[in-house]
Amino acid sequence: MFFGFDVFVLVIVALAVLTLFAGVKTVPQGYNWTVERFGKYTGTLRPGLNLIVPYFDRIGHKMNMMEQANDIPQQDVITKDNATVTVDGLAFFQVIDAAKASYEIANLDTAIVKLTMTNIRSVMGAMDLDQMLSHRDEINERLLRVVDAAVGPWGVKVNRIEIKDIIPPANLVQSMGRQMQAEREKRAEILQAEGLRQSAILKAEGQKQSQILEAEGRREAAFRDAEARERLAQAEAKATEMVSEAVARGDVASLNYFVAQKYLEAFGKLAQSPNQKVLIIPMEASAVLGSLAGIGEIAKATFGGGEGGGGTPPAPRKPTGPATGFATPGYTPPKS
Repeated sequence: MFFGFDVFVLVIVALAVLTLFAGVKTVPQGYNWTVERFGKYTGTLRPGLNLIVPYFDRIGHKMNMMEQANDIPQQDVITKDNATVTVDGLAFFQVIDAAKASYEIANLDTAIVKLTMTNIRSVMGAMDLDQMLSHRDEINERLLRVVDAAVGPWGVKVNRIEIKDIIPPANLVQSMGRQMQAEREKRAEILQAEGLRQSAILKAEGQKQSQILEAEGRREAAFRDAEARERLAQAEAKATEMVSEAVARGDVASLNYFVAQKYLEAFGKLAQSPNQKVLIIPMEASAVLGSLAGIGEIAKATFGGGEGGGGTPPAPRKPTGPATGFATPGYTPPKS
């Protein structure tokens, strides 16, 4: 009788231990477990220690609530301009609602992969090849927006979709290389032509400034020449006026000096002429010497008259007969 009671106690203890283990569940961090009673969802167990009704409740699905990454396998995409490229990528998603992810969709990972591949064909097929290669961020953004809206009822949040590789065919890559080389040569020629154009503009500007400065210099020189000629004319007029006054006073020496000066200037210009090789003087050389002697006498009378201690200047001479050649004091014209 005692032996049977011991067996009963052992059975009760074993059932209690089994019941305890069946009713106490420990959920690890990063996971949510769904609870089913007679096959129907009743609740979700959070990370930590949880209690369920033993023998009536059971664990349905153990959902990973951490962010996960799914590889998008390679697939061929036909672009808008009929170019075939091979594309693959990555999809990063996270389960937000364990119940929806468990009972709204079967095989969640496969569904996300298939949905992403379909939308890759739709989004990238609406773009031409150049736009596809240069606007990868735009493709990622459009894919994320479309796929995230589609998986919302499943209790899943898609965080990022990244296109890894876009591989055009080999012949298309070669064509793109030739196109790039031609484009670079075109830009180099444009830059060279622009440089030549800029150089020509700068040279023209320099020549323009040079001509302007040269014209201003000629203008200034003309003004200076005109001023010099004006002053020379004034000096000539003044000299003529003084000679006229001297003649009016009876001073013939001043007139002789003035005429001799002009005479010598004329001969100087003849000697300096580049086309003149031989000079034929139609008069005796003694006439020129006599004129020089007259000029010396005038200078002596003008500057050396004061040596005698303040005496009165000599009276001016007057011509005694008609003037032939130069009427220089102390000079007698030659007989014909």
